[in-house]
Amino acid sequence: MSTAARTRNEIALSAAEALAALTPERLESLRSVVGFDGFVDSIIHVVDRRHSMARDDFDRIRTIPEFAARCGAAAGRSANLEMVVQDVRFGGNGPLFSSSMGRLGSRVTFIGAVGRADDHSEVDPVFGPFVERCERVVPICAPGRTDALEFEDGKIMLGKPEAVQDATWDRIKEVVGLDTIRELYARAELITVVNWTLVGGVEGVWAGLRDEVLPGLPANLNRRLFIDLSDPAKRTDADIRRAMELLATLQPLIPVTLGLNLSESGRIAKVMGVEAYDDEHNRSLAEMVPEAAARIRERLGLECVVIHQHTGAGAADEAGEIGWFTGPYTRKPRISTGAGDHFGGGFSFARCAGLGLLESLAAACGVAGAYVRDAQSPTLERLIGFLRDLPGPE
Repeated sequence: MSTAARTRNEIALSAAEALAALTPERLESLRSVVGFDGFVDSIIHVVDRRHSMARDDFDRIRTIPEFAARCGAAAGRSANLEMVVQDVRFGGNGPLFSSSMGRLGSRVTFIGAVGRADDHSEVDPVFGPFVERCERVVPICAPGRTDALEFEDGKIMLGKPEAVQDATWDRIKEVVGLDTIRELYARAELITVVNWTLVGGVEGVWAGLRDEVLPGLPANLNRRLFIDLSDPAKRTDADIRRAMELLATLQPLIPVTLGLNLSESGRIAKVMGVEAYDDEHNRSLAEMVPEAAARIRERLGLECVVIHQHTGAGAADEAGEIGWFTGPYTRKPRISTGAGDHFGGGFSFARCAGLGLLESLAAACGVAGAYVRDAQSPTLERLIGFLRDLPGPE
């Protein structure tokens, strides 16, 4: 079914009512296991012009093109760009995804790079608010660091991922224990592995799950596996092709959803020989994105592919559902770092809760939309209210 059959508001209201109908018992049973990265994020504004040397008395560089022009003008010369830290908070695809799931009501176990630098067995204090949203957090190594330069039209993430290279399948088994890993996954409806781009051990984790965990899980739950690559622009075509081929080997054991943003989907399509985003006829994203999702899904042989960007999202699944949902885009978000992870968490939560594809897209856009407005992960109550009175795109 396409979004043409129902209005945007009808889909949003349908999603809200389905979420409102979830019982405490159902929420109690909705467990997820997420891993395995972790970053400490510095949220930064870049100074355009100062009015005084008071900390916040400046005009920021508002857009990425303006920032790019400032950098480009320094070629052959030099530049001194001032960065003003607005906040230091926990980050990383896994923690942000888990925060989204936990605030919505899922019982989350997180395993990953959230340990103190001097003692990896203890959680770094910056992750304290995150720990409160999870049922269990298991640190396996220290987190990476990210300088997140935020602009009104997007963000530039300057990552320092050296520490998270210790997040490997062998390290996970060493810290958690294979028997405990199997027990955790046996109770989980959602398994999430994120940040393939920056965490070199992710492919080993996929293979470890395929070979040592998934075949022995009981068939009492409708489990799903959600994968987020996290901007593979820096990875080679050969890397991407190998990863996609490996990912396809998990599908016979568990339904796999691949979450992508718009640029990621274009890269995956190109590498895997999929024709997508042919704008010869000036078609809209609402037309092209679901079609691209369907073609990528079919080529990879996965259960579902979902593609999001700031104005909305499209998806296609194995059951033949396909569609687009126009999100509540705002021109002036309070925060943008983590919006994609909250989209993924919202989509996964909705799918596990039994919502259809279009309602799941609405819920995901709702989670991300509330997050960028509030600068915090929405509760289930906040999401339901947001969907019932969904803002129009600006």
